[in-house]
Amino acid sequence: MPLMTARDRLIVALDLPSAAVATRMAEELESHVGMFKVGSELFTAEGPVVVRYLVTTGKRVFLDLKYHDIPNTVRAASREAAQLGVSIFNVHASGGRKMMEAALAGAREGAAKPPLVLAVTILTSLEAEDLTKIGLKGTPEEAVVRLARLAQESGLGGVVASPREVAAIRRACGPAFRIVVPGIRPADAAANDQARIATPAAAVRAGADYLVVGRPITDAPDPIAASNAIVADIERGLVTVAG
Repeated sequence: MPLMTARDRLIVALDLPSAAVATRMAEELESHVGMFKVGSELFTAEGPVVVRYLVTTGKRVFLDLKYHDIPNTVRAASREAAQLGVSIFNVHASGGRKMMEAALAGAREGAAKPPLVLAVTILTSLEAEDLTKIGLKGTPEEAVVRLARLAQESGLGGVVASPREVAAIRRACGPAFRIVVPGIRPADAAANDQARIATPAAAVRAGADYLVVGRPITDAPDPIAASNAIVADIERGLVTVAG
């Protein structure tokens, strides 16, 4: 993979209610960030039209729909995602090895250059008590690493995980395994509904490849300034790693 700049590593979450609002935000930020995430809210409101628009206008897209179904259904959905031209899409690691292998097969069927397929480990809104209630044993870090290893064994190229588990995943899965990290908040930003969070510089120092940031940018009075500040913090983290 080519060397990524600090800007390349920033993915802006277009968790917005309409295509009009989302595309305006993307047009405003396209020269300041590396990629845009389209998730459940926007996709449910508008369908694939926003994804097609972003791709055809030269923007990179992370389709964040977290597929979790029987393998045949996930394979078909993954094929469609790849045909949309997205750069990244994801599935839930808890769907199991057969489902993740089906996702990878679908991605390869849908595009000559398949997108990066990621596995969601543990949602960043969950804490240890939540995991106990749904029957997952151990700490969040232990659960995340277990699922990351399963994703790697299934052939996937990386995972989505909180900043707190990045270093452990990197140790377990090696340097080539891609780690995409939501729950990123500048030092002065509100946590909102994220439980396991970190600053951009801290996440990069821990070994994150891509950082997903939504409300601290899209709700900011000046989204460009907010994006630039986060890119600068990423750069500080990269300098620390290089040093």
